[in-house]
Amino acid sequence: MVRLKGPSVAHLLGTDQLGRDVLARILFGMRSTLLDCVLAVGLALSIGGAIGVTAAFFRGWFERLAMRVMDVIFAFPVMLLAIGIIAVLGPRATSASIAISIIYTPIFARLLRGPALVICEAEYVAAARAIGASPWAILIRHVLPNLASVILVQTSLALSSAILVEASLSFLGLGAQPPTPSLGLMLAEGRNFLALSPWSAVFAGFAILLIAFGFNLLGDALRDRLDPRLAKA
Repeated sequence: MVRLKGPSVAHLLGTDQLGRDVLARILFGMRSTLLDCVLAVGLALSIGGAIGVTAAFFRGWFERLAMRVMDVIFAFPVMLLAIGIIAVLGPRATSASIAISIIYTPIFARLLRGPALVICEAEYVAAARAIGASPWAILIRHVLPNLASVILVQTSLALSSAILVEASLSFLGLGAQPPTPSLGLMLAEGRNFLALSPWSAVFAGFAILLIAFGFNLLGDALRDRLDPRLAKA
């Protein structure tokens, strides 16, 4: 076992301070980071989307209460809120996922409420109400399908920024804990050896950049494809 070894045939991206293969740890770290972020954003989409759509449909006191709560959460700085949540739950990957889901819940709620308000005023929704369709049937059959494009685009963009939040938390020691591989944790461990062997930190940082950039490109492509105004341009 050779520590801090440079890239070679045996270790394509070199080894870290404990002699572990950097490429293997990056691949496992990418899987861990992606899984945590996908679960967190999926939970935020489910809760925030449900709040935003139901608030737009039912209006009244429920809309005012729900959106004011979302505004309060949204007002907190992202990292400050995440650190506060993890301080209560304890530093681990699950806590980071919960923190990310809470951060993105008001974003999805606010984003989906606007288009949902327009859809709920459409003639086909009024017709469905007139024939006695239940509110939940209208939401599932008429409102949600018309929000699919907004959901897909925002989910992709949210994943891009969630990757950066998760990596930042792991870098600070508030996410995945050793020996669990995590890109942010690898970046933190490699910073102490930048002068001797920069490849561990550099390649981990490049992996974070690549994933975030990839989701950004996907979000832009989906927006160009699904937005009728941009598709005609």
